Amino acid sequence: MRHRAPGAALLTLVLTAACAAGALTGCRAVRQPGAAVTPAAGTQARPGRDPAFLARGECAGRAAGSFSEVPCRSGEAAARVLARYNGPSAGGPRCPDETDFVLHITAVDRGTSEESSAPEGYACMRNLQPPHPGDPGMGGGPLTVTGDCLYTQRDGVVKETVCDGSAARAPEYRITTEVGARRECPPSTDLYVQVGGGAPVGCARRLS
Repeated sequence: MRHRAPGAALLTLVLTAACAAGALTGCRAVRQPGAAVTPAAGTQARPGRDPAFLARGECAGRAAGSFSEVPCRSGEAAARVLARYNGPSAGGPRCPDETDFVLHITAVDRGTSEESSAPEGYACMRNLQPPHPGDPGMGGGPLTVTGDCLYTQRDGVVKETVCDGSAARAPEYRITTEVGARRECPPSTDLYVQVGGGAPVGCARRLS
């Protein structure tokens, strides 16, 4: 068995979406053309040491706002890793549509070790049990997808809300499809929303 030298690389997690706690209200601003997006505040999580920390298919447990890798069959498991990518999330691969929240993983090298440092990256997480804020119409998650509903937060900025009207803010628009460019949206489109991914434009209709 290899032993890690003192001062080995440490991993820290930063929760990037407030909806990880299971809230069903919108978690982030959705950009319209020319509008600013307000980043969600992060919370610190427990450190880990495994270079394969939170690999695809692994599970994480949540306690007092922190996360750590745990066996998926344990009673502590709360969410499973759908995808795990190295490097910063900005410009990186898009998480799967069913992602409920994203954990940013930052490697901090504080000395030498017999094992390589785990690289910076991010894990796309899915809750093991409902609620699933990332599902269409549920008003949360790190992505905006077809079926999600929106309300106007301020001029030029909309945010997600649950489609069933149970949240504090009633839905005003619903995304009907995602396309590559505005010209591909149906003629009935009332709002264009930047959603990212391979089809970066969301076509939304006003709800009556």
